[in-house]
Amino acid sequence: MRYSVFKEEIPRDIVAELSAHSPLLRTLLYRRGIVTNSEAEKFLNPDYERDTHDPFLMLHMERAVERILRAIKNDERIIVYGDYDCDGIPGSVVLHDFFKKIGYESFENYIPHRHEEGYGLNSEAVEEFAKQNTGLLITVDCGITDVKEVTHANGLGIDVIITDHHIPPFDSAQGRPFDHAEGRQGVLPPAYAILNSKQEGDTYPDNMLCGAGVVWKLVQALILRGREEKMIDVPDGWEKWLLDMAGLATIADMVPLRNENRALAYFGLKVLRKSTRPGLLKLLRKMKVDQRHLTEDDIGFMIAPRINAASRMSVPMEAFRLLSTTDDKIADELSDHLQKMNDERKWTVGQIMKEVKHELAHREIKSVIVIGNPKWRVGVLGLAANNICEEYGRPAFVWGREGASVIKGSCRSGGSVNVVELMTSVSEELFIDMGGHEQSGGFSIANEKIHLLESELVRACERMNREEGKDERIEIDAALSLNDVNWNTHKEIEQLAPFGIGNPKPAFLFENIEIVEVSEFGKEKNHLRLGFKNSRGLAVQSIGFFMGKDSFGVPFDIGARINLVATMEKSMFRNRPELRLRIVDIAVA
Repeated sequence: MRYSVFKEEIPRDIVAELSAHSPLLRTLLYRRGIVTNSEAEKFLNPDYERDTHDPFLMLHMERAVERILRAIKNDERIIVYGDYDCDGIPGSVVLHDFFKKIGYESFENYIPHRHEEGYGLNSEAVEEFAKQNTGLLITVDCGITDVKEVTHANGLGIDVIITDHHIPPFDSAQGRPFDHAEGRQGVLPPAYAILNSKQEGDTYPDNMLCGAGVVWKLVQALILRGREEKMIDVPDGWEKWLLDMAGLATIADMVPLRNENRALAYFGLKVLRKSTRPGLLKLLRKMKVDQRHLTEDDIGFMIAPRINAASRMSVPMEAFRLLSTTDDKIADELSDHLQKMNDERKWTVGQIMKEVKHELAHREIKSVIVIGNPKWRVGVLGLAANNICEEYGRPAFVWGREGASVIKGSCRSGGSVNVVELMTSVSEELFIDMGGHEQSGGFSIANEKIHLLESELVRACERMNREEGKDERIEIDAALSLNDVNWNTHKEIEQLAPFGIGNPKPAFLFENIEIVEVSEFGKEKNHLRLGFKNSRGLAVQSIGFFMGKDSFGVPFDIGARINLVATMEKSMFRNRPELRLRIVDIAVA
């Protein structure tokens, strides 16, 4: 274990500025770049009015709103075309609920089939929409690279509004995103309006919203302008109830939980804890998750995998219907189905990981892991890539073909590198297509070039790491004793929640502590539990999911002394609050 404990002394003026907070909370705030009272107040106490920005600050928002209101006024057929993941699906529900609320019936939600239609707009679907006399198509969490498909839609008389948050196509010659106004080859799609605060010329205060976050801003704007034009009459603040979906996606899609995203996640969790959506309630009950105590971990590890299982293993519309239905019976059936799909998904990923571990045991582990098999199911490769990142501490690119004519894959960074920058740093001819965010992405590559992928990515990654001066140390917020594992400490830490990208759970170092209990638990005995005692003889438990006695190369004997890096968490297993540590890493003391 290579770790770096935060030992920098906080400057006296900042200590004085943050004097209202405990030494631990001061340290955690300072570690997050928060150095003034006003910054601390804003971070620790999110405020809806203050922290959500005017939606019309987003480039092209006025134009998008004008076109949608015109479509409503003229009773045009509208298609809401959402991506098939736990960003596009909740975002699609946001627009669905908005149209239902205002009594507009001439719309349809469409989620493409991951395996049969692929990511983004596809021309066959667009042609079907044209046959149905569609006048307007609104994308959710996709479309920013779909030049050909949007051009085709325009030719068929369909206006397209793109709402997306993925990085726009990059012009390697100019070193910046493409701008369709300049008419260069490989331009942005010729949509009626593009809402994506990552596009050039957009000065929206937060350019890291997820896809559902962008759509939620669109609904905010539609309500504001619709009221002015006396077209829309909904109660003041009604859009806050849609924060359950915007918050769910913000947490699930792993965008930075700072700025406006922090407000969407914070208030989204509050709404989720009160939500009356039948599908969500049925799913939570079957997962044995207490809605009143729902956390970001429940979203990341329980809800999002089941929503994503629909597209990975079955039909993504099933997840959309689960979140949007008002029918208890349908909700019950769909929640059962998604539970089953998730079990199949876990088994499939488990089989892939067995093959991965066997192969990697017999080859050199490089700075980027590239691994694949033509038989692997493309829809679950992102999960496998994430598992590889966590287990081997490297960016992972995992590929399969599953009957397709070209190789397709998913990649995850594990936070060590921007995978989109990594993919754009290799030879331009290598990828047929690629895209994503900083932490995760997807790609396709010709069969005859797959043997070049690892060497190209390794060279690019090592060059980027040299330029940025990165090392692989675990950053630790503070050293604590086992006596500090108590509810008062947990209460201080929880003031920083919800945690995620840009605001990770604080990691603590517990040095030279004695193991008093060791066990492995779970059906397959694939989780680790270590027990300790503090100076008062009180038990302190720590657990590591998908970890075992051989995970750290450390002998786990009773009486052995270790250095433990862990986060602190409240478990509500069987509805009983229990404070425990979550293992990050272990070394011999």
